[in-house]
Amino acid sequence: MNNITSILILIFLAITFLQSGYDKLFHWKDNVDWLKGHFLKTPLKNQVPLALANILILELISGILCVVGCIELLINNGRIFGFYGAVFSCITLLMLLFGQRLAKDYDGARTIVIYFIPAILAVYWLN
Repeated sequence: MNNITSILILIFLAITFLQSGYDKLFHWKDNVDWLKGHFLKTPLKNQVPLALANILILELISGILCVVGCIELLINNGRIFGFYGAVFSCITLLMLLFGQRLAKDYDGARTIVIYFIPAILAVYWLN
């Protein structure tokens, strides 16, 4: 039963981060332009492209590890890749949360918490 739950959460995280990474890769300029306005009154205002690149890399790592973790759970009941996928997902979400709080976007920060809950559960279950 725990494997099914873990697989479902890993799929959830994989979809979340791979879709978000895809959007950043293929709509880079639109994302940078919007985020420059979003972070205009923060210390990140001149670091938006670098911060976005860091988040993109973390999202792709998180998503790929979650996909590999699902496969590993299905094939040999292994938990290493899924665990690290969940940990990277939590780190990514914490970075996103920090940015939203810095920008004083409290609704956006609240939304990230919704994603953080299953990610932290995955860390617990896969540990």
